Amino acid sequence: MVKVNGELLPVDGKTLSEYLETTSFDIRRIVIERNEEIVSKSDYNDVILQDGDIVEVVSFVGGG
Repeated sequence: MVKVNGELLPVDGKTLSEYLETTSFDIRRIVIERNEEIVSKSDYNDVILQDGDIVEVVSFVGGG
């Protein structure tokens, strides 16, 4: 199980890209932190989520 934004999800074994395909996140407007390290967007296809990982997905919202 991987903790994503505080919720345990059965996504271990998937890449970040595979996980994101199952969500409504706009990858142009997010930053992902995995185990307290920022993940570069260019690495989303290569980073494989592992049991016990802690992932935070931060969305940027425009406004004025």
